[in-house]
Amino acid sequence: MTRILRIDAHGTTELDDTLAVEEPLEIRVNDKAVSVTLRTPGDDFDLAAGFLFTESLLRDADDVESFRHWGSPNVVRVGLRDGVRVDMARLQRNFYAASSCGVCGKASIDAVRVHTSALASSLTVAPAVVASLPGVLRTAQKTFDATGAIHGAGIFSADGALLRAREDIGRHNAVDKVIGSFFREGVTLDQHVLVVSGRASFEIVQKAIVARIPMLVAVGAPSTLSVELAREMGLTLYGFVREGRFNAYA
Repeated sequence: MTRILRIDAHGTTELDDTLAVEEPLEIRVNDKAVSVTLRTPGDDFDLAAGFLFTESLLRDADDVESFRHWGSPNVVRVGLRDGVRVDMARLQRNFYAASSCGVCGKASIDAVRVHTSALASSLTVAPAVVASLPGVLRTAQKTFDATGAIHGAGIFSADGALLRAREDIGRHNAVDKVIGSFFREGVTLDQHVLVVSGRASFEIVQKAIVARIPMLVAVGAPSTLSVELAREMGLTLYGFVREGRFNAYA
């Protein structure tokens, strides 16, 4: 909460305003720092799990022995089970990612592309259901209601039921949080739909593919690289899903 001045045609009013919280989170694997991201505090273990999974550093929930905060609420340590090794060379990024762009700092677009197989899914979702998904996600965005400055991501079943939603000031963090929450439970998402409240960035498309989610629905637009990757990897990609209509890009 902060004190502000609201200015309109009738003059100036002093009042309290609620802001979205933005703080750094350092993610460590055992004793090695692998990333710092700006995020909205909450669901930090899900965020760490989702990040490591969608960056292909973790493959299975059983690889992890523990999640805990490490000397600070802004540091999460992911402890691996004995004998588990991760390939840190996969993470070709600087250790700082702005909340507006999780890909910023990647060495190159080649470092972003993950080496994984194309999706092969029989999942079908009725057009009316696709059109309804952003509205359902919006009803779960309580922090957005309070601040107007936060992204949402949700996992849905094929019949349009919202199974889980997460929010964060970074769109990629919201996606990592919701994917990570299922990863920690050992639940696969190969018959589910990922819905995001903003645009379909390249990184979000990549995360969906790594998590084996066959369909991505976005309120906003995709980029050229998003469409290219979706088509290459067999991801169904819908954008501008609003007001009862949408575009099929892949």
